[in-house]
Amino acid sequence: MTLLKREEWQDIVRDVDWDYTYVDDDAVFPDWLSGTGKIPREAWSKWEESYKVSYPDYVATQREKESSAYAVKAALQRSKTFDTLSPGWKSATKMHFGGVSLVEYAGLLGELKMARFGLSPAWRNMAVFGALDEMRHAQITLFFGHEFVGKDPQYDWSQKAFHTNDWASLALRTLFDGMVIGPDVVDLAIQLPMTFETGFTNLQFVALSSDALEAGDINFANMISSIQTDEARHAQQGGPTLELLVEHDPVRAQWTIDKYFWFSARAFAGLTGPPMDYYTPVEHRKQSYREFMEEWIIDQFVRTLEDYGLRKPWYWDEFMAGLDTWHHSLHLGFWNYRPTVWWNPAAGMDADSRDWLREKYPNWDKFYLDKWAMMAENINAGNVEATLPETLPWLCNMCHFPAINPTLGRDGKWLVRNFPLKHNGNTYYFCTKGCRQIWWEDRDAVNHTTVVERFLAGEIQPMDLGGALNWMGLTPDVMGDDADNYAWAKSFAPATSVTDSGLLVAGS
Repeated sequence: MTLLKREEWQDIVRDVDWDYTYVDDDAVFPDWLSGTGKIPREAWSKWEESYKVSYPDYVATQREKESSAYAVKAALQRSKTFDTLSPGWKSATKMHFGGVSLVEYAGLLGELKMARFGLSPAWRNMAVFGALDEMRHAQITLFFGHEFVGKDPQYDWSQKAFHTNDWASLALRTLFDGMVIGPDVVDLAIQLPMTFETGFTNLQFVALSSDALEAGDINFANMISSIQTDEARHAQQGGPTLELLVEHDPVRAQWTIDKYFWFSARAFAGLTGPPMDYYTPVEHRKQSYREFMEEWIIDQFVRTLEDYGLRKPWYWDEFMAGLDTWHHSLHLGFWNYRPTVWWNPAAGMDADSRDWLREKYPNWDKFYLDKWAMMAENINAGNVEATLPETLPWLCNMCHFPAINPTLGRDGKWLVRNFPLKHNGNTYYFCTKGCRQIWWEDRDAVNHTTVVERFLAGEIQPMDLGGALNWMGLTPDVMGDDADNYAWAKSFAPATSVTDSGLLVAGS
């Protein structure tokens, strides 16, 4: 075979399959794992990836990437680059390391599942490369994050976060357990490679890479860029799988796409929105979170739906409206509940940042300015304690993020609503109509209790904020605080005044 050209043997190698004589095919590929559903078994012979790779080529390419990434890291270890980074940007990296490192390992488990139970040999072959990719991603992220543990113990959460009960990590674990660990491989291929990796990882690995370079963090930009170059290859597992599902079961295809686009959007509003619009110093922000979503995610997602003959999700208007509120509200929540997270949220509320936010989000003042002005008033009065939480945030029974999304009421006022639902004698609470509808349609999460529900059930002792922090694994040396030591509050002085509309605004 070594005497043959690659194009003469690769199609044979990547598509090797065989018939089983000692066991039934259903025993090797049970439907609850293979997920073929309405797709005929013979239809999987049509599965074909657009970008093909051989193992020797894969190894050569990955070796070059690894050498490049670690060479840059080794060079920067001898510099003082880390010491010159802004506190807000350091928080963005802590948030990334803790929130993403072990997600990559979950991706490895998902790829291994597809490598075993995918019904096309070409798919199984591609998933093996995907598993190697995800193993590399987990290793490089953990290794790069570990470098800074000696400088700041919060970086230790790059390894710890998903092994704790911190409410933010529980929200992400809920997402990825449903996306990767629990489903059959057909749903998995559409949820992870198609919906999540083809679209949303651009937010974390392209947008933040650009901001990292602007902020002077070459090491972080180099690391996540190296990871993103792998995504385009193994993410293509979603396309041919979706083609077959649309052909034979379009209802299932539409629902699977809709559900995990929504969950991904909710997660990245927390994971990427605050770093882009608040933690990155204003002079280094390349695009707003909404602008990047519109250019890189929404346009691509709508084109993909059209290409496959699918329609926009039923929640589209609610999702588009959420681009102006979701991440701002989560940022306010992270900052207000800063002792409950493993990074130091940067308020991003200096005068220049507020001007930037008004330019990018014309309605920002209407809901958020008075909240931050009140925080600043307490800080400037020496009453920082008044800005700290006394209770836990009320969490959504579906996405497990706080129910703090404002909506514009018929009376023209912005209100924070929850969306309750009674089922089997219990009342469940949701942050959005989308989360409520998905929960009701599937009811997979009926027994997934939130941190608040566990607290009220007495599982967390003592039943106070200190008991909750201890249960989450947060010790005084790692629990969050304001990244800039509250310096931003001075930009609100002199004291705020009330306008005719009833909103607090900064004095001139």
